[in-house]
Amino acid sequence: MGRHNKKGQAIHGWLNIDKHLGIGSTDVVAIVKRLLNAQKVGHTGTLDPLATGVLPIALGEATKASAYIQDRTKEYHFTVKWGEATNTDDAEGDIIATSDVRPSMEGIQKVLPNFIGLIEQIPPKFSAIKINGSRAYDLARAGENIEMKTRKIEVFNLECLENDDNQAKFSVTCGKGTYVRSLARDIAIILGTFGYVTSL
Repeated sequence: MGRHNKKGQAIHGWLNIDKHLGIGSTDVVAIVKRLLNAQKVGHTGTLDPLATGVLPIALGEATKASAYIQDRTKEYHFTVKWGEATNTDDAEGDIIATSDVRPSMEGIQKVLPNFIGLIEQIPPKFSAIKINGSRAYDLARAGENIEMKTRKIEVFNLECLENDDNQAKFSVTCGKGTYVRSLARDIAIILGTFGYVTSL
């Protein structure tokens, strides 16, 4: 009986949304649901407001396949600004540390193999990961001192495409659960400096 009382239309299928800067994945889902008056809408992986690119949106019965798509390999292009760290590991956060060290292309190439294969990564505190039932970003915004647990991820390929005094551009092919912000932060640390993602 409850099935007939669901609000909205029973729409099934996929939409590939070109997500723009400044809007999060859950915001896109809410907009699609409102515009289409759809009963059930979901996305296939979280893209931060800073990120741009294709975000597959599942409607109705297609949401049952979302988990399989989330498990697929993903490719990202991202830019890292050298010499500064932020509390969010991206351009939206506050600067919490600085360094005068600027890595060379040669130095970058030497450390990248450390980040290829099965590696351990600490997700950003400002992330959607749940800690005791609460989102990490809610706890971080409330000023709570939270400890993010290390997780295993897989990186298949990682390349530095360009590098200058202040920033570098990278491409990465990786598996489910990889945080590019953490990758950028950790690459900078192993290079003896700080860094955060400015575009993704």
